[in-house]
Amino acid sequence: MKQILFNMTPSQLEAFVTEIGQPKFRAKQISEWLMRGAPNFSVMKNLPESLRHDLDERAQTLPVNIVKKLESRDGETTKFLLELYDGEQIECVLMRTSYGNSVCVSSQAGCAMGCKFCASTLLGLKRNLSTNEIFSQILVAQWELRSDKFDKHQIHPNGDANNGDVSHIVVMGTGEPLQNTENVIGFIERANHEMGIGWRHITVSTCGIVPGIHDLIKWGRPINLAISLHAPTDELRSQIMPINNKYKLSDVLTAANEFTNAHNRQLMIEYILLGHKNENGETELYNATIEYAEKLADLLHGKNCMVNLIPWNAVDERDFASPSGNAVHRFQDILIQRGIHTRIRRERGTDIGSACGQLRLNNAKKINDQR
Repeated sequence: MKQILFNMTPSQLEAFVTEIGQPKFRAKQISEWLMRGAPNFSVMKNLPESLRHDLDERAQTLPVNIVKKLESRDGETTKFLLELYDGEQIECVLMRTSYGNSVCVSSQAGCAMGCKFCASTLLGLKRNLSTNEIFSQILVAQWELRSDKFDKHQIHPNGDANNGDVSHIVVMGTGEPLQNTENVIGFIERANHEMGIGWRHITVSTCGIVPGIHDLIKWGRPINLAISLHAPTDELRSQIMPINNKYKLSDVLTAANEFTNAHNRQLMIEYILLGHKNENGETELYNATIEYAEKLADLLHGKNCMVNLIPWNAVDERDFASPSGNAVHRFQDILIQRGIHTRIRRERGTDIGSACGQLRLNNAKKINDQR
């Protein structure tokens, strides 16, 4: 197996280059390329061609390799399917927005949470990602952004806000971040210190691992916290999110509010709006009824929070359906009328399957079909 240079300490990298007959200063040159997200050695033009060839024979740059890259028709979203050293695959998504460039990273290969509407959990949990494996997803996106300047996104529809650097991070991809808290925290610390991404531009999303939220409180950094709620009652939430059988809504919200109050931050509530097919094949509302909108408003009354409504992104293996636009707006209107700050998440990359786990799942199915 090739050595992964990004995983080496500075002294280890120096030892590696001297062992292959190169002066120590080459280690610094290589390190600079690694921090730019260089996908291979051929791009390292300040290294001799013979060294680049030698490095290619012996090593790889990052702990992830791009298996597939998909771009939305509007040019605003790029989704990467990445392979790890052991063959496991993960996803990350780059979103070019009006406020900057946001990257959604995965924290695990697979997911053990078992949410009934999600693609990420269908293949089960394989393992946690290391700090370097999470961090390298940002570097993949950073390389793509800097390549944009010399490619088709040179003049981007979002204008000046798209300046070629990652500005926002959401740990909201495949996996449950608070089942891998130590490595997620290590990644965030590095993103802040080494890339200058502010704490308040970093969001961690959890389905409600209460001990993990307490770990974030002890850590003490003023990042943003998002709770994947998706139901306003324990009965309904337990039907679609098994984790609710362990950590009830009241416990999750109590811990979440303790975190946000400590940092004077607004809590983000993620709420996927679901429909389902009845016996006649017609779509009925599941968790997006007027009744549930009112219950959600009651649950969140008086809390410093913002509800992010997410129309469900269809997954073939799931029995749910996307609600109509009218149903989505009616749900939002009820929350707003009851004093709950609410917005509807703009759908991005639906033409490339940008929902968590879709690309990884589809690739796994394709491989199985070929066997």
